[in-house]
Amino acid sequence: MKSEFLTVTQNKRGAITKLQLNSDKSNMNWVIDPEYLESLGYDDLDKLFGEFNITVNGQKHRSIDQIPRVSGDDTHSTIEFKVGDLSLVQEFKLIGNSFKWDFTVKNNGQEDVTVNNLGVWVSLAYVMFRDKNVKRNANQSVAVFPQISKNYTKLAAVRRDNTSPNMGLYQTKGEVLSVGTFNDYTNRFFENVSPSLDGMLFHEIVLAGGYDDDRRPHNDWIYPQNSLVIKPGESRDWEFYLKPYTTQKDFYDIATNYYNHPRFAFEPMISQGAYQVFNIKLAKGQNLKRISVRHKSGTHIIDQDMTDQLENGRLVYEPQGLGEHQVVLEFDDGTVDMGVFNVMNSINELLQNRADYVSEHSYAGADGKVPYSFGPVSNQGESIGKMTFILQECLLDDKVENADKQIAQVEESAVKYVRPKWFENGDFKKPAKLYGDFYRLMDLEYIAHMFYLLSKCPASALKLNQPNDYLSWAAQVFDVRVNPDLNDNERGKTEAQMLGTYGLYIEDLLADLKKSGLDKEYSEISKSWKNVTDRLAANSDSLEAAMTEHFFDNAGFGPAAGALALTGNTHAAMTYGELLKANIGFSNDFRSQSPDRWWEALSYMIHALWGGLTAASAQIAGEKLQDPELVEAAYRATGAVLYMYDSNATATDRMLEPGDAASTYSIAGPNLNRPDLSRNRFGQSIFASDGGIFARLFPDGYTGEDDWDMGEELVAFLNGFGQKTYIYKDPDKGLTAVNGRVKKLVDNHYEIQSFAPYISEYIYLDDNQVFESHKDKALFNLATRKFE
Repeated sequence: MKSEFLTVTQNKRGAITKLQLNSDKSNMNWVIDPEYLESLGYDDLDKLFGEFNITVNGQKHRSIDQIPRVSGDDTHSTIEFKVGDLSLVQEFKLIGNSFKWDFTVKNNGQEDVTVNNLGVWVSLAYVMFRDKNVKRNANQSVAVFPQISKNYTKLAAVRRDNTSPNMGLYQTKGEVLSVGTFNDYTNRFFENVSPSLDGMLFHEIVLAGGYDDDRRPHNDWIYPQNSLVIKPGESRDWEFYLKPYTTQKDFYDIATNYYNHPRFAFEPMISQGAYQVFNIKLAKGQNLKRISVRHKSGTHIIDQDMTDQLENGRLVYEPQGLGEHQVVLEFDDGTVDMGVFNVMNSINELLQNRADYVSEHSYAGADGKVPYSFGPVSNQGESIGKMTFILQECLLDDKVENADKQIAQVEESAVKYVRPKWFENGDFKKPAKLYGDFYRLMDLEYIAHMFYLLSKCPASALKLNQPNDYLSWAAQVFDVRVNPDLNDNERGKTEAQMLGTYGLYIEDLLADLKKSGLDKEYSEISKSWKNVTDRLAANSDSLEAAMTEHFFDNAGFGPAAGALALTGNTHAAMTYGELLKANIGFSNDFRSQSPDRWWEALSYMIHALWGGLTAASAQIAGEKLQDPELVEAAYRATGAVLYMYDSNATATDRMLEPGDAASTYSIAGPNLNRPDLSRNRFGQSIFASDGGIFARLFPDGYTGEDDWDMGEELVAFLNGFGQKTYIYKDPDKGLTAVNGRVKKLVDNHYEIQSFAPYISEYIYLDDNQVFESHKDKALFNLATRKFE
């Protein structure tokens, strides 16, 4: 099919194999290409755009096993399948600058037919190409952010380099239950290949059911899993449009102006006792009949009718209960839209609970299986994160009970477990070869961070050494981490020149080294830091930092953006900043606003560590570049990451007691690789039972210890949104707050309320003006552009 605007290629079965915008000079194919799959031996032809799975009266069928009747011409095509008494017809049509897709199921029999499950593949180009040309992964691949709604579902497919056009999919007819994914991948980690990971996600729009057996989420009260009963002679119809868009705002404007979707906005995360504010914009001719807010209390769903409180498209509301809340908009034509936000205990309480829990449950002490360790024990430095978090929390919050005890536990572990384990005879210049015949230099940045925070603790809380001792230790370890000359092997010399998470604290460390007269370490570390960032900046146009062990990885380009912004490499930071903007989701469900990543869940997911560090990178880069879009994205992502610590969540099967945590959440429903993990929290070792590479990565099987790598992201939060609220002037909305709320007082005077648990800075991004205050409210004069 071809028009002036679009070229669409179908295989002989009618599935879409190529969808290109004729004006797009990059020749982007917006769907997954079977030729690419075949070139690497991926067997996924059953998941091409337009194929489907259906379970009828308990019997499973795949469209790939059927022979359809295909007809059409240059601007439209019709594909008809027969499954028992059902006819399933898809029609594709080129209309102007859009692509219309109709899907109809009709019962031609004499009896009711139960459709237990029906999922249609919308396989947009979510591909991590096995290609060292990073620009191919940046420009020819998309992140896909779902916004699921009964009648107003939409998918935003965002090019990973954040260039336009992007592609939107908009529902205009029928009922949608959910969006699921299937992940196919190759991980050659044990073949000593780098990069070693490539793969793709195939997206499925769920029209009925979603799950064929009991391997399903049991506590998900938000997204239905209803089967479909079709009576004799009855038809069920769905209609979608694919249409390109430019920006996030354009995505929503198209939804409202072209496809009559309502637009409403709200805070993704609020604390108990705070107000939620809904702003609702209706499409032309649309009439809102009812607005209600639902949450789960015990075994009951509480439904509050809030219609009477809506004024001029705005509703200010103090939520009842904790956990996920669903806001439901019902219109007089019978259609329904919805959104999901989270209500948490105070974040201060969450952080205090976490520190107490780690102290009470994780610390082994002298008599533990691994004496003086914080479990779960791992050779990887990420496992040190919970120790670093305890220190940062105790330094910021004077209400932490037993703070001296907790600091003493970390100090004891640092001296008696960490130092002798990671360094030969405790010599910081000789990292221990914990991985057979080599050491992993990345581990040292976590250890150095912990030693550095010990140096910030009051001497009265330390039992074994003085603060300056730990600053010296931190300097020695960090110097080995970043200085190639201090490593006697090629692997170490190479890794020393790689960026890591240390960009989150290196500037503070250098300042303290200079102040304390540790001139040798200061000089060597400064030189290494400059060498790394200068090289990154010089090569930024190649996007080389985006490639790690993964062919495209936010664990690479996130820290790169933050480091480059910190060191004044503005052009290079902006280049990587665009990757961050495209990586962080926007959605009507706060959990779907996570930084895009799939490996640890085999689906679109929240990952505590790398989601949190990506959010921190966006916050740091956004502040230094004075870019509200990055800061806004960082805040959206933070709401998703904190869900991994939320003991009040009600819609996941994995419940958490206060202070407990889990590293991973599968956003997709269903996660077709592991349906039992759909919309659930877990640790990656749960995949050990799947065999293959996971059996080798996790030889001890699933331990249930889901928080082994968690902690560093909370330290990043504490040093970012934990202490900072941002304001800027939006051209459409006026003065706007991030991690806070703006209240207009009179004329150009505004009150800024901070949501930060330990507020210390209010920042006006437009002028990069910083107002230091520990009060949760500040006054701002927009006329003078000054805090008062």
